[in-house]
Amino acid sequence: MEDAESVSRLMDSTSSKILQLQKAFAELENQRAVTLNLKWKELEEHFHGLERSLKRRFHELEDQEKVFKTKVLKAREMLEEREAAVVAKEQASLDRLQKKRDAAVLDISTSLKKHRKAASSDTSDWKVQNGAPIVQEQITDDVTAPESCVEDPEDSYEDDTEVNSSSLLDKFFQDMDSEGLHKFISDNRKDLATIRQEIPRALRVAPNPASFVLQSLADFYSTDRPKFDGKKDSDLLGLRRTSIMLMECLSILLTDNHLNISEIITHDIKLQAKGIAEEWKPKLDALDTCSCSGNSLEAHAFLQLLATFRIALDYEEEFISQLIPMVSRRRQAADLCCSLGFSAKMPGIIQDLVNSGRHIDAVNLAFAFELTEQFNPVHLLKSYLGAAKKAASPIKPGNPPSNALPEVNDRELAALKATLKCIEEHKLEVLYPVDPIRKHILELEKIKAEKKKLSETTKPQPKRLLNTAATGYPMPSSASEKQFYPRVNERLPSYMYDRPYIYHESHGPPLVGPPVPYSLPPGHGNFFGNVYHYQTSPYLQ
Repeated sequence: MEDAESVSRLMDSTSSKILQLQKAFAELENQRAVTLNLKWKELEEHFHGLERSLKRRFHELEDQEKVFKTKVLKAREMLEEREAAVVAKEQASLDRLQKKRDAAVLDISTSLKKHRKAASSDTSDWKVQNGAPIVQEQITDDVTAPESCVEDPEDSYEDDTEVNSSSLLDKFFQDMDSEGLHKFISDNRKDLATIRQEIPRALRVAPNPASFVLQSLADFYSTDRPKFDGKKDSDLLGLRRTSIMLMECLSILLTDNHLNISEIITHDIKLQAKGIAEEWKPKLDALDTCSCSGNSLEAHAFLQLLATFRIALDYEEEFISQLIPMVSRRRQAADLCCSLGFSAKMPGIIQDLVNSGRHIDAVNLAFAFELTEQFNPVHLLKSYLGAAKKAASPIKPGNPPSNALPEVNDRELAALKATLKCIEEHKLEVLYPVDPIRKHILELEKIKAEKKKLSETTKPQPKRLLNTAATGYPMPSSASEKQFYPRVNERLPSYMYDRPYIYHESHGPPLVGPPVPYSLPPGHGNFFGNVYHYQTSPYLQ
């Protein structure tokens, strides 16, 4: 502001300077020895032109400064609004959490009260005396007992209200009961968010938090389920997720400046963690970077183990960088890369994701590490949709049959939805309008619904009709027609008729000779090889 004022004063003083110059020019003309070709009018017009140009440029700069100040003011107001919204959401979350805690305490208190009433209703104890059971009445209100023998129900009730999920977690960590903690988390999956918030605090009460977390990893590659794949076994999948969560909570605990990390992650703990990592490492060789689609629990657990227990330096950077694309879709990917010290190598990792067609993951990591200038998000998303559209192009002669079209259509639809979600998450609507994407999604979903409807109308005949045709027996066309049953093929049982018979609808006497006796195996009932059912008639008995 001071510089602008000084420039303005200097510009205002140009008129006086021009007058002084005019006087000097006049004196010079009076004392000149030779004739000057310049005229004062020309000089004056030149200087006035310079003055006007400077003033115009100065006013333009002033206008630009005002626009800039307006933008800064709007940006500050927007930041304040967002900050207020975040604070409001946090407060709402805390209020909901407090309500859930109060409800849990109330439920526990009610259950304890009901339990006490049930226990007080039992008014007798059974004891055995001289080999015969007798009943000893409990102390009633009419019997006086010492104060030390009488329990105050109110005091006990107040103490029992302290028993909640927090105290249960504290007990698991105090007792170093990792198996019990796994079972508790598995039984309370609905409250997993609340439990996750409590675990970093509860870890403090454990005699050895790092050792406790290492114990929880014992069954990560459980051999007790030889018939199940880890991705399909829900129990093993939950155990693995819980193990990763515990390592993350230990990392959160270690961020406390009041704790001495070297006392928690000791040399022995690092050796134990490295032993587990060496045991897990060969199992990662069987993983395929493309097949896991950036959402591998096994790779996530291995990288989290290296990051939490500070043993990443014991492994080659190239090996670790090969595992990062296996977890690129997981929400913890950016934090893992920072914890492993890979922030400087993220441009190369993001480029590898782009080269492998994982543009959405590349955009997310580019925003997380502020690399959007190097990796333009809009360009990456458009390239991703272009590749998906190319893969979903109509099938030409020589390509796979038409029944492959629905699968390709689903692939393009999934790419459109993923792109739309990415744009909305990173507020890119101004740079990349989403209306055409939404319209295209609706069109593809409509085509998919039409294909599904068409496939339902062209379904094959029911299984009963197909089986009848396969047996070689014609379907009856009307009740008045005669029905012929030819000799059954060799695949059917040998108790069928040896030659064809003709039956009238009235079940009269047979047209060809006397009836031939036959028998059916037990349990077969009145069914024949052609799956038609006939009731026993008198002439067959």
